[in-house]
Amino acid sequence: MDEELTDGYKEPCVQCGAVAWALSDGLQFFCKNCHNVIERTQEIVDVSTYLLNNRISTLSRSYKKTEREGGQQWMVCEGFQIILKRQAEALVGLGVCPQFKTNVLWDFWKLYLQKTRQAYTRAPVSSTRNPVDLSSESEPESAFLSEASDLSGPTSASVYSSDGKSSVCSGSLDAAYYFDGKERRSRHLMSMPRTLALCHLALLWLREAITLTDLLRLVSKRLVPYVNVHEHFPEEIRFFGRDAVIFRAETIPSYTKVHMESLHLAKILQLSAFPPVSQNCLLHPGLLSLRYLMDANLPYRLHSLVCQVIEKTAMDKDCFLTFDPSASKSILQCYDLQAAAVIIVTLKLLFKLDDQVEWSFSRKAKEKTQESDQDKKEESKQGSKMFSLRRWYMIVQPALEQAREREELVEAKQQWKAKKPVIASVKHKTVVLKRRRVVEQLQSNFCTLAGSDPEQQPSSPFTFHFLWGKEEDADGPSLHNKDLSGMLVKEGREKLLVNKTYWHTDFRHCHKQNCWNHFPDLEPTLPRMYVWVLGLFSFLLGVSEAELHKEVVKVEQRLILGKTLSDKRTQKPQRKRKRAADPV
Repeated sequence: MDEELTDGYKEPCVQCGAVAWALSDGLQFFCKNCHNVIERTQEIVDVSTYLLNNRISTLSRSYKKTEREGGQQWMVCEGFQIILKRQAEALVGLGVCPQFKTNVLWDFWKLYLQKTRQAYTRAPVSSTRNPVDLSSESEPESAFLSEASDLSGPTSASVYSSDGKSSVCSGSLDAAYYFDGKERRSRHLMSMPRTLALCHLALLWLREAITLTDLLRLVSKRLVPYVNVHEHFPEEIRFFGRDAVIFRAETIPSYTKVHMESLHLAKILQLSAFPPVSQNCLLHPGLLSLRYLMDANLPYRLHSLVCQVIEKTAMDKDCFLTFDPSASKSILQCYDLQAAAVIIVTLKLLFKLDDQVEWSFSRKAKEKTQESDQDKKEESKQGSKMFSLRRWYMIVQPALEQAREREELVEAKQQWKAKKPVIASVKHKTVVLKRRRVVEQLQSNFCTLAGSDPEQQPSSPFTFHFLWGKEEDADGPSLHNKDLSGMLVKEGREKLLVNKTYWHTDFRHCHKQNCWNHFPDLEPTLPRMYVWVLGLFSFLLGVSEAELHKEVVKVEQRLILGKTLSDKRTQKPQRKRKRAADPV
Protein backbone atom coordinates (compact mmCIF):
# COMPACT_ATOMS: atom_id res chain seq x y z
CA MET A 1 0.00 0.00 0.00
CA ASP A 2 2.92 2.36 0.81
CA GLU A 3 4.48 1.71 -2.61
CA GLU A 4 1.25 2.75 -4.31
CA LEU A 5 1.00 5.96 -2.28
CA THR A 6 4.64 6.86 -2.92
CA ASP A 7 4.27 6.17 -6.67
CA GLY A 8 7.11 3.65 -6.63
CA TYR A 9 9.80 6.03 -5.29
CA LYS A 10 12.93 3.82 -5.15
CA GLU A 11 15.68 6.25 -4.14
CA PRO A 12 17.67 4.95 -1.12
CA CYS A 13 17.65 6.86 2.14
CA VAL A 14 20.63 9.18 2.68
CA GLN A 15 21.14 8.15 6.32
CA CYS A 16 20.53 4.37 6.37
CA GLY A 17 20.48 3.45 2.66
CA ALA A 18 17.17 1.55 2.93
CA VAL A 19 14.33 1.82 0.39
CA ALA A 20 11.26 1.85 2.62
CA TRP A 21 9.30 5.06 2.13
CA ALA A 22 5.92 5.97 3.56
CA LEU A 23 3.71 9.06 3.75
CA SER A 24 3.08 11.08 6.87
CA ASP A 25 -0.17 12.90 7.69
CA GLY A 26 1.30 15.98 6.00
CA LEU A 27 1.95 13.93 2.84
CA GLN A 28 5.73 14.09 3.38
CA PHE A 29 8.02 11.18 2.56
CA PHE A 30 9.79 9.55 5.53
CA CYS A 31 11.92 6.45 5.90
CA LYS A 32 10.27 3.68 7.90
CA ASN A 33 13.67 2.33 8.94
CA CYS A 34 15.32 5.44 10.44
CA HIS A 35 12.32 7.87 10.31
CA ASN A 36 14.26 10.35 8.22
CA VAL A 37 11.98 12.98 6.63
CA ILE A 38 12.90 14.29 3.17
CA GLU A 39 11.68 17.31 1.21
CA ARG A 40 9.75 15.22 -1.33
CA THR A 41 5.95 15.48 -0.98
CA GLN A 42 3.01 13.88 -2.77
CA GLU A 43 1.21 16.13 -5.22
CA ILE A 44 -2.53 16.63 -4.77
CA VAL A 45 -4.95 17.49 -7.54
CA ASP A 46 -7.66 19.94 -6.48
CA VAL A 47 -10.82 18.02 -7.39
CA SER A 48 -13.12 20.99 -6.73
CA THR A 49 -11.19 23.18 -9.13
CA TYR A 50 -11.35 20.43 -11.77
CA LEU A 51 -15.10 20.06 -11.40
CA LEU A 52 -15.81 23.80 -11.48
CA ASN A 53 -13.51 24.98 -14.23
CA ASN A 54 -13.16 21.63 -16.08
CA ARG A 55 -9.76 22.85 -17.30
CA ILE A 56 -6.21 22.76 -15.95
CA SER A 57 -3.88 25.47 -17.19
CA THR A 58 -0.49 23.88 -16.44
CA LEU A 59 0.99 20.44 -16.04
CA SER A 60 3.54 19.78 -13.33
CA ARG A 61 6.98 18.70 -14.50
CA SER A 62 7.37 16.30 -11.59
CA TYR A 63 4.24 14.48 -12.82
CA LYS A 64 5.86 13.83 -16.19
CA LYS A 65 9.07 12.77 -14.50
CA THR A 66 7.25 10.34 -12.24
CA GLU A 67 5.36 8.72 -15.15
CA ARG A 68 8.48 8.29 -17.29
CA GLU A 69 10.74 7.31 -14.42
CA GLY A 70 12.12 3.80 -14.87
CA GLY A 71 10.52 3.42 -18.30
CA GLN A 72 11.57 3.94 -21.86
CA GLN A 73 10.11 5.54 -24.96
CA TRP A 74 8.46 3.00 -27.24
CA MET A 75 6.33 2.81 -30.37
CA VAL A 76 3.11 0.86 -30.88
CA CYS A 77 4.72 -1.35 -33.52
CA GLU A 78 7.24 -2.48 -30.88
CA GLY A 79 4.36 -3.70 -28.75
CA PHE A 80 2.93 -5.69 -31.64
CA GLN A 81 6.38 -7.10 -32.32
CA ILE A 82 6.52 -8.42 -28.76
CA ILE A 83 3.08 -10.00 -29.21
CA LEU A 84 4.07 -11.67 -32.48
CA LYS A 85 7.25 -12.97 -30.89
CA ARG A 86 5.32 -14.60 -28.05
CA GLN A 87 2.75 -16.07 -30.43
CA ALA A 88 5.51 -17.52 -32.62
CA GLU A 89 7.27 -19.03 -29.61
CA ALA A 90 4.01 -20.63 -28.47
CA LEU A 91 3.36 -22.17 -31.90
CA VAL A 92 6.92 -23.47 -32.19
CA GLY A 93 6.52 -24.99 -28.73
CA LEU A 94 3.41 -26.81 -29.99
CA GLY A 95 5.38 -28.47 -32.78
CA VAL A 96 5.49 -25.95 -35.63
CA CYS A 97 8.70 -25.84 -37.66
CA PRO A 98 11.30 -23.51 -36.06
CA GLN A 99 11.61 -21.69 -39.41
CA PHE A 100 8.15 -20.30 -38.72
CA LYS A 101 9.59 -17.84 -36.20
CA THR A 102 13.12 -17.25 -37.44
CA ASN A 103 12.44 -16.91 -41.15
CA VAL A 104 8.84 -16.72 -42.35
CA LEU A 105 6.98 -14.71 -39.69
CA TRP A 106 9.96 -12.44 -39.05
CA ASP A 107 10.34 -11.74 -42.80
CA PHE A 108 6.62 -11.03 -43.11
CA TRP A 109 6.82 -8.61 -40.19
CA LYS A 110 9.82 -6.74 -41.60
CA LEU A 111 8.11 -6.56 -44.98
CA TYR A 112 4.97 -5.18 -43.34
CA LEU A 113 6.95 -2.47 -41.53
CA GLN A 114 8.65 -1.55 -44.78
CA LYS A 115 5.47 -1.48 -46.88
CA THR A 116 3.67 0.66 -44.31
CA ARG A 117 6.78 2.89 -43.94
CA GLN A 118 7.06 2.39 -40.20
CA ALA A 119 10.60 1.00 -40.27
CA TYR A 120 13.32 -0.31 -42.63
CA THR A 121 12.95 2.80 -44.79
CA ARG A 122 14.88 6.04 -45.11
CA ALA A 123 11.80 8.23 -44.56
CA PRO A 124 9.45 6.62 -42.05
CA VAL A 125 6.02 8.18 -41.88
CA SER A 126 6.07 8.59 -38.10
CA SER A 127 9.09 10.89 -38.28
CA THR A 128 7.71 13.13 -41.04
CA ARG A 129 4.27 13.69 -39.54
CA ASN A 130 3.09 14.93 -36.22
CA PRO A 131 0.58 12.87 -34.24
CA VAL A 132 -3.02 13.84 -34.79
CA ASP A 133 -4.41 16.28 -32.26
CA LEU A 134 -7.48 14.72 -30.72
CA SER A 135 -9.70 17.33 -29.15
CA SER A 136 -12.27 16.50 -26.50
CA GLU A 137 -15.00 16.60 -29.13
CA SER A 138 -13.30 14.19 -31.52
CA GLU A 139 -14.83 10.80 -32.22
CA PRO A 140 -11.79 8.58 -31.47
CA GLU A 141 -11.34 10.01 -27.98
CA SER A 142 -14.98 9.64 -27.10
CA ALA A 143 -14.80 6.04 -28.29
CA PHE A 144 -11.75 5.51 -26.08
CA LEU A 145 -13.50 6.91 -23.04
CA SER A 146 -16.52 4.69 -23.55
CA GLU A 147 -14.36 1.60 -23.94
CA ALA A 148 -12.10 2.46 -21.04
CA SER A 149 -15.03 2.99 -18.67
CA ASP A 150 -15.51 -0.70 -17.97
CA LEU A 151 -11.77 -1.40 -18.07
CA SER A 152 -10.40 0.73 -15.31
CA GLY A 153 -13.30 2.25 -13.47
CA PRO A 154 -13.59 6.04 -13.97
CA THR A 155 -14.14 7.34 -17.46
CA SER A 156 -11.96 10.39 -16.97
CA ALA A 157 -8.71 9.60 -18.76
CA SER A 158 -7.77 13.06 -19.97
CA VAL A 159 -5.07 15.48 -18.95
CA TYR A 160 -4.95 19.08 -20.07
CA SER A 161 -2.00 20.90 -21.51
CA SER A 162 -1.10 24.57 -21.19
CA ASP A 163 -2.89 25.54 -24.41
CA GLY A 164 -6.19 24.19 -23.12
CA LYS A 165 -6.51 21.27 -25.54
CA SER A 166 -7.22 17.87 -24.06
CA SER A 167 -5.67 14.60 -25.11
CA VAL A 168 -5.65 11.11 -23.71
CA CYS A 169 -2.36 10.06 -22.18
CA SER A 170 -0.55 6.98 -23.42
CA GLY A 171 2.66 5.18 -22.65
CA SER A 172 3.57 4.85 -26.32
CA LEU A 173 4.70 7.76 -28.46
CA ASP A 174 2.53 7.26 -31.55
CA ALA A 175 -0.75 5.99 -30.09
CA ALA A 176 -2.56 9.04 -31.51
CA TYR A 177 -2.13 7.73 -35.06
CA TYR A 178 -4.29 4.70 -34.25
CA PHE A 179 -7.24 6.90 -33.28
CA ASP A 180 -7.57 8.68 -36.58
CA GLY A 181 -9.68 6.56 -38.93
CA LYS A 182 -8.26 8.08 -42.11
CA GLU A 183 -4.69 7.69 -40.89
CA ARG A 184 -5.31 4.13 -39.72
CA ARG A 185 -6.82 3.04 -43.05
CA SER A 186 -4.31 4.82 -45.27
CA ARG A 187 -1.29 3.46 -43.42
CA HIS A 188 -2.79 -0.01 -42.82
CA LEU A 189 -1.82 0.06 -39.16
CA MET A 190 -1.58 -3.16 -37.18
CA SER A 191 -4.33 -4.42 -34.86
CA MET A 192 -4.75 -7.40 -32.55
CA PRO A 193 -6.76 -9.52 -35.05
CA ARG A 194 -4.09 -8.82 -37.66
CA THR A 195 -1.46 -10.49 -35.48
CA LEU A 196 -3.39 -13.75 -35.83
CA ALA A 197 -3.85 -13.07 -39.55
CA LEU A 198 -0.08 -12.67 -39.98
CA CYS A 199 0.52 -15.94 -38.11
CA HIS A 200 -2.08 -17.61 -40.33
CA LEU A 201 -0.31 -16.45 -43.49
CA ALA A 202 3.03 -17.73 -42.18
CA LEU A 203 1.49 -21.12 -41.37
CA LEU A 204 0.01 -21.32 -44.86
CA TRP A 205 3.37 -20.43 -46.40
CA LEU A 206 4.98 -23.37 -44.59
CA ARG A 207 1.92 -25.57 -45.32
CA GLU A 208 1.64 -26.53 -41.67
CA ALA A 209 -1.22 -28.74 -40.52
CA ILE A 210 -2.62 -25.96 -38.29
CA THR A 211 -5.64 -24.50 -40.03
CA LEU A 212 -7.29 -21.22 -39.14
CA THR A 213 -9.89 -23.00 -36.98
CA ASP A 214 -7.06 -24.78 -35.16
CA LEU A 215 -5.30 -21.48 -34.57
CA LEU A 216 -8.42 -19.88 -33.11
CA ARG A 217 -9.02 -22.93 -30.92
CA LEU A 218 -5.47 -22.71 -29.56
CA VAL A 219 -6.08 -19.03 -28.83
CA SER A 220 -9.33 -19.83 -26.98
CA LYS A 221 -7.49 -22.43 -24.87
CA ARG A 222 -4.80 -19.83 -24.02
CA LEU A 223 -2.10 -21.99 -25.63
CA VAL A 224 -1.33 -19.11 -28.02
CA PRO A 225 -1.19 -15.71 -26.25
CA TYR A 226 -3.79 -13.23 -27.40
CA VAL A 227 -6.26 -12.39 -24.62
CA ASN A 228 -4.75 -9.84 -22.21
CA VAL A 229 -1.34 -10.36 -23.78
CA HIS A 230 -0.30 -6.86 -22.66
CA GLU A 231 0.24 -8.29 -19.18
CA HIS A 232 3.42 -9.93 -20.47
CA PHE A 233 4.99 -6.69 -21.68
CA PRO A 234 8.41 -5.91 -20.17
CA GLU A 235 8.55 -3.59 -17.19
CA GLU A 236 10.39 -0.97 -19.24
CA ILE A 237 7.35 -0.53 -21.48
CA ARG A 238 4.79 1.53 -19.63
CA PHE A 239 1.28 0.48 -20.66
CA PHE A 240 -0.97 3.45 -20.00
CA GLY A 241 -4.27 5.03 -20.99
CA ARG A 242 -4.73 5.12 -24.74
CA ASP A 243 -2.69 1.92 -25.21
CA ALA A 244 -5.51 -0.01 -23.55
CA VAL A 245 -7.75 0.39 -26.60
CA ILE A 246 -5.00 -0.63 -29.03
CA PHE A 247 -3.75 -3.75 -27.24
CA ARG A 248 -6.76 -4.78 -25.19
CA ALA A 249 -8.24 -8.10 -26.33
CA GLU A 250 -10.94 -9.63 -24.16
CA THR A 251 -12.70 -11.56 -26.95
CA ILE A 252 -11.51 -13.84 -29.72
CA PRO A 253 -12.14 -12.59 -33.27
CA SER A 254 -14.39 -14.60 -35.57
CA TYR A 255 -13.18 -16.86 -38.35
CA THR A 256 -14.40 -14.49 -41.06
CA LYS A 257 -12.68 -11.51 -39.43
CA VAL A 258 -9.25 -13.16 -39.32
CA HIS A 259 -9.68 -14.63 -42.81
CA MET A 260 -10.47 -11.22 -44.31
CA GLU A 261 -7.56 -9.64 -42.45
CA SER A 262 -5.26 -12.34 -43.84
CA LEU A 263 -6.37 -11.58 -47.39
CA HIS A 264 -5.91 -7.85 -46.77
CA LEU A 265 -2.43 -8.29 -45.33
CA ALA A 266 -1.34 -10.52 -48.20
CA LYS A 267 -2.24 -7.77 -50.66
CA ILE A 268 -0.46 -5.13 -48.57
CA LEU A 269 2.72 -7.22 -48.39
CA GLN A 270 2.48 -7.94 -52.15
CA LEU A 271 3.47 -11.56 -51.58
CA SER A 272 4.24 -13.90 -54.42
CA ALA A 273 2.36 -17.14 -55.04
CA PHE A 274 2.25 -19.44 -52.02
CA PRO A 275 3.72 -22.95 -52.27
CA PRO A 276 1.22 -25.31 -53.96
CA VAL A 277 -1.11 -27.44 -51.84
CA SER A 278 -0.48 -30.96 -53.18
CA GLN A 279 -2.42 -34.11 -52.39
CA ASN A 280 0.15 -35.04 -49.75
CA CYS A 281 -0.25 -31.71 -47.97
CA LEU A 282 -2.32 -31.82 -44.81
CA LEU A 283 -4.24 -28.75 -45.97
CA HIS A 284 -5.65 -30.65 -48.95
CA PRO A 285 -9.43 -31.16 -48.65
CA GLY A 286 -8.98 -34.91 -49.16
CA LEU A 287 -6.85 -35.33 -46.03
CA LEU A 288 -8.76 -32.74 -44.02
CA SER A 289 -12.06 -34.46 -44.79
CA LEU A 290 -10.65 -37.76 -43.49
CA ARG A 291 -9.76 -36.06 -40.23
CA TYR A 292 -13.28 -34.63 -39.82
CA LEU A 293 -14.88 -37.98 -40.76
CA MET A 294 -13.02 -39.64 -37.90
CA ASP A 295 -14.01 -36.93 -35.44
CA ALA A 296 -17.69 -37.09 -36.50
CA ASN A 297 -17.78 -40.92 -36.16
CA LEU A 298 -18.65 -41.46 -39.83
CA PRO A 299 -17.59 -44.54 -41.88
CA TYR A 300 -14.21 -44.62 -43.56
CA ARG A 301 -15.87 -45.79 -46.78
CA LEU A 302 -17.50 -42.39 -47.04
CA HIS A 303 -14.10 -40.91 -47.80
CA SER A 304 -13.96 -42.37 -51.32
CA LEU A 305 -17.29 -40.69 -52.13
CA VAL A 306 -16.05 -37.43 -50.65
CA CYS A 307 -12.98 -37.59 -52.90
CA GLN A 308 -15.26 -38.12 -55.91
CA VAL A 309 -17.19 -34.97 -55.00
CA ILE A 310 -13.90 -33.08 -54.65
CA GLU A 311 -12.89 -34.28 -58.11
CA LYS A 312 -16.27 -33.42 -59.66
CA THR A 313 -16.13 -29.90 -58.26
CA ALA A 314 -12.48 -29.45 -59.37
CA MET A 315 -11.50 -28.53 -55.81
CA ASP A 316 -8.35 -30.65 -56.04
CA LYS A 317 -6.70 -28.55 -58.73
CA ASP A 318 -3.55 -26.60 -57.92
CA CYS A 319 -4.96 -23.44 -59.45
CA PHE A 320 -7.90 -23.64 -57.05
CA LEU A 321 -6.00 -24.49 -53.87
CA THR A 322 -2.86 -22.39 -54.31
CA PHE A 323 -3.14 -18.79 -53.14
CA ASP A 324 -1.52 -16.13 -55.32
CA PRO A 325 -1.98 -12.59 -53.92
CA SER A 326 -0.53 -11.06 -57.08
CA ALA A 327 -3.35 -12.51 -59.20
CA SER A 328 -6.48 -10.38 -59.30
CA LYS A 329 -8.94 -13.29 -59.15
CA SER A 330 -7.01 -15.43 -56.66
CA ILE A 331 -8.90 -16.23 -53.45
CA LEU A 332 -7.54 -17.33 -50.10
CA GLN A 333 -9.46 -20.58 -49.68
CA CYS A 334 -11.01 -21.69 -46.38
CA TYR A 335 -9.49 -25.18 -46.49
CA ASP A 336 -11.04 -26.41 -43.24
CA LEU A 337 -14.54 -25.12 -43.99
CA GLN A 338 -14.39 -26.51 -47.53
CA ALA A 339 -13.48 -29.98 -46.28
CA ALA A 340 -16.43 -30.02 -43.86
CA ALA A 341 -18.75 -28.61 -46.55
CA VAL A 342 -17.80 -31.40 -48.97
CA ILE A 343 -18.69 -34.00 -46.29
CA ILE A 344 -22.10 -32.40 -45.76
CA VAL A 345 -22.77 -32.31 -49.52
CA THR A 346 -21.83 -36.02 -49.74
CA LEU A 347 -24.25 -36.84 -46.91
CA LYS A 348 -26.98 -34.97 -48.78
CA LEU A 349 -26.22 -36.96 -51.91
CA LEU A 350 -26.49 -40.24 -50.00
CA PHE A 351 -29.32 -39.57 -47.56
CA LYS A 352 -30.86 -36.33 -48.93
CA LEU A 353 -31.29 -35.02 -45.33
CA ASP A 354 -34.83 -33.76 -45.88
CA ASP A 355 -36.29 -35.30 -42.65
CA GLN A 356 -37.88 -38.14 -44.64
CA VAL A 357 -35.55 -40.07 -46.92
CA GLU A 358 -32.77 -40.55 -44.38
CA TRP A 359 -35.17 -42.11 -41.85
CA SER A 360 -36.67 -44.46 -44.46
CA PHE A 361 -33.16 -45.67 -45.27
CA SER A 362 -32.56 -46.18 -41.55
CA ARG A 363 -35.69 -48.32 -41.26
CA LYS A 364 -34.54 -50.47 -44.17
CA ALA A 365 -31.15 -50.94 -42.54
CA LYS A 366 -32.88 -51.99 -39.31
CA GLU A 367 -35.12 -54.44 -41.15
CA LYS A 368 -32.09 -56.20 -42.60
CA THR A 369 -30.89 -56.95 -39.09
CA GLN A 370 -34.25 -58.58 -38.30
CA GLU A 371 -34.62 -60.87 -41.35
CA SER A 372 -36.49 -64.16 -41.18
CA ASP A 373 -34.74 -67.38 -40.28
CA GLN A 374 -34.23 -68.42 -43.94
CA ASP A 375 -31.08 -66.36 -44.59
CA LYS A 376 -30.56 -65.19 -41.06
CA LYS A 377 -26.86 -65.94 -40.90
CA GLU A 378 -25.95 -64.02 -44.06
CA GLU A 379 -28.50 -61.20 -43.99
CA SER A 380 -28.13 -60.37 -40.32
CA LYS A 381 -24.39 -60.35 -40.73
CA GLN A 382 -24.67 -57.92 -43.65
CA GLY A 383 -27.26 -55.81 -41.88
CA SER A 384 -25.17 -55.43 -38.72
CA LYS A 385 -22.35 -53.96 -40.80
CA MET A 386 -24.59 -51.48 -42.58
CA PHE A 387 -24.43 -47.83 -41.57
CA SER A 388 -27.66 -46.40 -40.14
CA LEU A 389 -28.09 -42.66 -39.95
CA ARG A 390 -30.57 -43.01 -37.11
CA ARG A 391 -28.11 -44.98 -34.99
CA TRP A 392 -25.36 -42.49 -35.82
CA TYR A 393 -27.59 -39.65 -34.63
CA MET A 394 -28.50 -41.48 -31.40
CA ILE A 395 -24.80 -42.03 -30.60
CA VAL A 396 -23.39 -38.64 -31.56
CA GLN A 397 -26.17 -36.41 -30.17
CA PRO A 398 -25.56 -37.14 -26.42
CA ALA A 399 -21.80 -36.82 -26.89
CA LEU A 400 -22.31 -33.51 -28.70
CA GLU A 401 -24.46 -32.12 -25.89
CA GLN A 402 -21.90 -33.12 -23.26
CA ALA A 403 -19.07 -31.59 -25.28
CA ARG A 404 -20.98 -28.32 -25.62
CA GLU A 405 -21.59 -28.23 -21.87
CA ARG A 406 -17.90 -28.82 -21.22
CA GLU A 407 -16.96 -26.01 -23.61
CA GLU A 408 -19.40 -23.61 -21.91
CA LEU A 409 -18.07 -24.55 -18.47
CA VAL A 410 -14.45 -24.03 -19.51
CA GLU A 411 -15.32 -20.69 -21.12
CA ALA A 412 -17.16 -19.59 -17.98
CA LYS A 413 -14.10 -20.36 -15.85
CA GLN A 414 -11.75 -18.43 -18.12
CA GLN A 415 -10.31 -15.17 -16.81
CA TRP A 416 -11.24 -12.69 -19.54
CA LYS A 417 -10.48 -9.51 -17.60
CA ALA A 418 -6.84 -8.56 -17.17
CA LYS A 419 -5.30 -9.22 -13.76
CA LYS A 420 -3.01 -6.26 -14.23
CA PRO A 421 -5.27 -3.18 -14.36
CA VAL A 422 -4.70 -0.56 -17.01
CA ILE A 423 -4.32 2.89 -15.49
CA ALA A 424 -6.17 5.32 -17.72
CA SER A 425 -5.54 8.33 -15.47
CA VAL A 426 -3.03 8.96 -12.69
CA LYS A 427 -5.71 10.88 -10.86
CA HIS A 428 -7.73 7.71 -10.35
CA LYS A 429 -4.82 5.31 -9.92
CA THR A 430 -5.51 4.67 -6.23
CA VAL A 431 -9.20 3.99 -6.88
CA VAL A 432 -8.44 1.55 -9.69
CA LEU A 433 -5.91 -0.40 -7.62
CA LYS A 434 -8.29 -0.53 -4.68
CA ARG A 435 -11.09 -1.92 -6.87
CA ARG A 436 -8.73 -4.54 -8.25
CA ARG A 437 -7.74 -5.66 -4.74
CA VAL A 438 -11.40 -5.94 -3.75
CA VAL A 439 -12.18 -8.05 -6.84
CA GLU A 440 -9.24 -10.36 -6.20
CA GLN A 441 -10.23 -10.78 -2.57
CA LEU A 442 -13.82 -11.64 -3.51
CA GLN A 443 -12.62 -14.14 -6.12
CA SER A 444 -10.32 -15.88 -3.66
CA ASN A 445 -13.09 -16.06 -1.02
CA PHE A 446 -15.55 -17.46 -3.55
CA CYS A 447 -13.08 -20.08 -4.73
CA THR A 448 -12.43 -21.09 -1.11
CA LEU A 449 -16.14 -21.51 -0.42
CA ALA A 450 -16.82 -23.28 -3.72
CA GLY A 451 -13.80 -25.55 -3.36
CA SER A 452 -12.50 -24.85 -6.87
CA ASP A 453 -9.02 -23.92 -7.98
CA PRO A 454 -8.60 -20.23 -8.72
CA GLU A 455 -6.14 -20.91 -11.52
CA GLN A 456 -7.28 -22.98 -14.49
CA GLN A 457 -4.57 -25.05 -16.10
CA PRO A 458 -4.41 -24.77 -19.91
CA SER A 459 -5.85 -27.79 -21.69
CA SER A 460 -3.91 -29.98 -24.07
CA PRO A 461 -4.01 -29.19 -27.81
CA PHE A 462 -5.95 -32.26 -28.91
CA THR A 463 -6.75 -32.50 -32.62
CA PHE A 464 -10.02 -34.41 -32.06
CA HIS A 465 -12.97 -33.44 -29.90
CA PHE A 466 -14.38 -36.95 -29.46
CA LEU A 467 -13.03 -40.43 -28.76
CA TRP A 468 -14.99 -43.27 -30.36
CA GLY A 469 -14.42 -46.91 -29.47
CA LYS A 470 -14.63 -49.41 -26.63
CA GLU A 471 -12.36 -47.58 -24.21
CA GLU A 472 -13.64 -46.61 -20.79
CA ASP A 473 -13.47 -42.87 -21.44
CA ALA A 474 -14.87 -43.16 -24.98
CA ASP A 475 -17.81 -40.98 -26.01
CA GLY A 476 -19.57 -43.90 -27.71
CA PRO A 477 -19.12 -46.94 -29.95
CA SER A 478 -17.22 -46.46 -33.19
CA LEU A 479 -19.04 -46.55 -36.55
CA HIS A 480 -15.91 -46.15 -38.67
CA ASN A 481 -16.05 -49.67 -40.11
CA LYS A 482 -19.71 -49.61 -41.14
CA ASP A 483 -20.70 -50.37 -44.73
CA LEU A 484 -22.45 -48.02 -47.18
CA SER A 485 -23.32 -50.65 -49.79
CA GLY A 486 -27.04 -50.24 -49.07
CA MET A 487 -26.85 -46.64 -50.35
CA LEU A 488 -25.42 -47.71 -53.73
CA VAL A 489 -26.97 -49.78 -56.53
CA LYS A 490 -25.02 -51.56 -59.28
CA GLU A 491 -26.06 -50.74 -62.83
CA GLY A 492 -23.64 -52.43 -65.18
CA ARG A 493 -20.10 -51.62 -64.17
CA GLU A 494 -21.01 -48.47 -62.26
CA LYS A 495 -22.48 -47.93 -58.83
CA LEU A 496 -25.24 -45.33 -58.62
CA LEU A 497 -26.85 -43.71 -55.62
CA VAL A 498 -30.13 -45.10 -54.31
CA ASN A 499 -31.22 -41.52 -53.60
CA LYS A 500 -32.15 -40.02 -56.97
CA THR A 501 -33.02 -36.48 -55.87
CA TYR A 502 -31.09 -33.60 -54.35
CA TRP A 503 -32.31 -30.39 -52.78
CA HIS A 504 -30.45 -27.14 -52.27
CA THR A 505 -31.21 -23.60 -51.19
CA ASP A 506 -31.63 -20.74 -53.59
CA PHE A 507 -28.38 -19.67 -55.23
CA ARG A 508 -28.65 -15.96 -54.57
CA HIS A 509 -26.48 -13.60 -56.55
CA CYS A 510 -25.93 -10.74 -54.11
CA HIS A 511 -23.52 -7.89 -54.51
CA LYS A 512 -20.65 -8.15 -52.05
CA GLN A 513 -21.19 -4.69 -50.60
CA ASN A 514 -24.96 -5.11 -50.19
CA CYS A 515 -24.99 -8.77 -49.16
CA TRP A 516 -25.77 -9.75 -45.57
CA ASN A 517 -26.14 -12.94 -43.61
CA HIS A 518 -29.23 -14.73 -44.98
CA PHE A 519 -28.92 -17.80 -42.72
CA PRO A 520 -31.02 -16.50 -39.75
CA ASP A 521 -33.97 -15.90 -42.10
CA LEU A 522 -33.37 -19.17 -43.92
CA GLU A 523 -32.77 -21.45 -40.93
CA PRO A 524 -36.44 -22.03 -39.89
CA THR A 525 -37.27 -23.33 -43.39
CA LEU A 526 -34.38 -25.81 -43.58
CA PRO A 527 -34.78 -29.52 -42.67
CA ARG A 528 -33.95 -30.20 -39.05
CA MET A 529 -31.52 -33.00 -39.84
CA TYR A 530 -29.52 -30.74 -42.13
CA VAL A 531 -29.41 -28.04 -39.42
CA TRP A 532 -28.23 -30.64 -36.89
CA VAL A 533 -25.42 -31.79 -39.20
CA LEU A 534 -24.43 -28.15 -39.69
CA GLY A 535 -24.36 -27.71 -35.91
CA LEU A 536 -22.18 -30.80 -35.47
CA PHE A 537 -19.49 -29.73 -37.93
CA SER A 538 -19.65 -26.08 -36.87
CA PHE A 539 -18.88 -27.26 -33.32
CA LEU A 540 -15.97 -29.38 -34.55
CA LEU A 541 -14.55 -26.39 -36.41
CA GLY A 542 -15.47 -23.72 -33.88
CA VAL A 543 -17.30 -21.55 -36.43
CA SER A 544 -20.88 -20.38 -36.78
CA GLU A 545 -23.47 -22.35 -38.70
CA ALA A 546 -23.93 -19.44 -41.11
CA GLU A 547 -20.26 -19.52 -42.12
CA LEU A 548 -20.36 -23.25 -42.75
CA HIS A 549 -23.65 -23.08 -44.67
CA LYS A 550 -22.12 -20.44 -46.92
CA GLU A 551 -19.32 -22.84 -47.86
CA VAL A 552 -21.85 -25.64 -48.47
CA VAL A 553 -23.67 -23.40 -50.95
CA LYS A 554 -20.38 -22.67 -52.74
CA VAL A 555 -19.64 -26.40 -53.10
CA GLU A 556 -23.16 -27.02 -54.39
CA GLN A 557 -22.76 -24.27 -56.96
CA ARG A 558 -19.56 -25.84 -58.23
CA LEU A 559 -21.19 -29.29 -58.30
CA ILE A 560 -24.51 -28.33 -59.92
CA LEU A 561 -23.71 -25.24 -61.96
CA GLY A 562 -20.16 -26.11 -62.93
CA LYS A 563 -21.02 -28.28 -65.96
CA THR A 564 -23.77 -26.00 -67.21
CA LEU A 565 -21.52 -22.96 -67.11
CA SER A 566 -18.73 -24.75 -68.94
CA ASP A 567 -21.20 -26.07 -71.54
CA LYS A 568 -22.56 -22.57 -72.19
CA ARG A 569 -19.06 -21.21 -72.69
CA THR A 570 -18.28 -23.92 -75.25
CA GLN A 571 -21.62 -23.59 -77.05
CA LYS A 572 -21.45 -19.81 -77.59
CA PRO A 573 -18.75 -19.84 -80.29
CA GLN A 574 -20.50 -22.76 -82.04
CA ARG A 575 -23.72 -20.76 -82.32
CA LYS A 576 -21.84 -17.83 -83.81
CA ARG A 577 -20.19 -20.07 -86.40
CA LYS A 578 -23.56 -21.54 -87.44
CA ARG A 579 -25.08 -18.12 -87.95
CA ALA A 580 -22.10 -16.93 -89.94
CA ALA A 581 -22.13 -20.06 -92.14
CA ASP A 582 -25.82 -19.78 -92.92
CA PRO A 583 -26.04 -18.23 -96.44
CA VAL A 584 -29.71 -17.48 -96.13
